[in-house]
Amino acid sequence: MMAASWVPAWLESLLLFLIPHSCIEELLVNFNIFHVECLKVLISKVLGYGIILGSSIVKVPQVIKILAAKSAEGISIYGVLLELTAITNTLAYSYANKYPFSAYGEALFMLLQTAAIAFMVLYFQGKHATAVGFLGSYAAILSYLLSGMAPMSVLATLHATGMPVVLVSKMIQAIANYRQGHTGQLSAITVFLLTLGSMARIFTSHQETGDTLLIMTYVVSTAANALIALQIVWYWNVVQKPKGKAE
Repeated sequence: MMAASWVPAWLESLLLFLIPHSCIEELLVNFNIFHVECLKVLISKVLGYGIILGSSIVKVPQVIKILAAKSAEGISIYGVLLELTAITNTLAYSYANKYPFSAYGEALFMLLQTAAIAFMVLYFQGKHATAVGFLGSYAAILSYLLSGMAPMSVLATLHATGMPVVLVSKMIQAIANYRQGHTGQLSAITVFLLTLGSMARIFTSHQETGDTLLIMTYVVSTAANALIALQIVWYWNVVQKPKGKAE
């Protein structure tokens, strides 16, 4: 049954995907457009799915930059692997807790892209066998974590490491940038989008999960991503020296 005679069926179906029927009644039937709780739900859902949509391509500029240069110079493999660990833990923990997909869906897409970047960093370092072995090992670990066989206590413990892992991964990259005096093949678009995305996730996580640990993970992630973003701005006009002329 439609919320109001003037509301098209397709619009009601779309809104029901985002907000409960009671909120449709408040916003479209009672015209209570300033209903705080319903607006918070709507904003959270729109932001959540917007983040997921953006995350599906957020690291594509980074991938393209590496492929175009045929080099991953300036990108710390240890930082990438730690970031991948944090993303994996968030995905497994949220999936096991049956949180709404809008609250964590970007982790799936970022996981795939980050794993691809880790593979390319190893590959362009000439470690071809290691790169292939990494993909196989990671696929096996991910399958186990999402299979339902991993105890919730294990997933919660892994997720609890999220904040220090995110912080350490970004600090490794930040220190590498400082020592090099430039940001190498880091993509400014990717870093800026990651900063904005993690900032928005603070609100959506509070609204959709109320999970303090998850919220604090995004607070730390925002601060850490912002540090890398500031470095990109600082080193914006620095010309990267060719390998052979670095001395």
